[in-house]
Amino acid sequence: DIPVDLSKTTKLILLDSLLQEIGIKMGVVNIIRRETFSAAHRLHSPRLSDEENRKIFGKCNNPHGHGHNYVLEVTVAGHPDSDTGMVMNIADLKVIIKDQVLDHVDHRNLDMEVEYFKQGVVSTTENVAIYIWKQLVEKIPGPARLAEVKVWETEKNIVVYRGE
Repeated sequence: DIPVDLSKTTKLILLDSLLQEIGIKMGVVNIIRRETFSAAHRLHSPRLSDEENRKIFGKCNNPHGHGHNYVLEVTVAGHPDSDTGMVMNIADLKVIIKDQVLDHVDHRNLDMEVEYFKQGVVSTTENVAIYIWKQLVEKIPGPARLAEVKVWETEKNIVVYRGE
């Protein structure tokens, strides 16, 4: 029997521990870390003619580029650890994002300074999200897992990537 004078949190931890002992896990929890970065880029595909690039990308194909103040949300999913109550330490997630992403993209020209885009990948927000996923997916300590990368290029333009 679980004593009734325990806090709800303590009861949940005990319940989770008991359920794990018999092979039943509590529901998945998502933790989300939000960061911001500023970066410049030019939407231009080396596989298209200059005319096609201008037609498809419009003013975003400006040869001098343009910039954004991006908002990044990284979602990590997992079961809270029965000892710590955390899916993963969010302070560790902050460091991983800084080391693997922000140090490489913040106040940079993506097309000229980030190897992934220097290889001819068009620096659309879709591809920025995929790049960020690739930078993070192997760095998240198990049993937690990277669940989603969400990038706001503007208040109205948002991309979500789930590694699919």
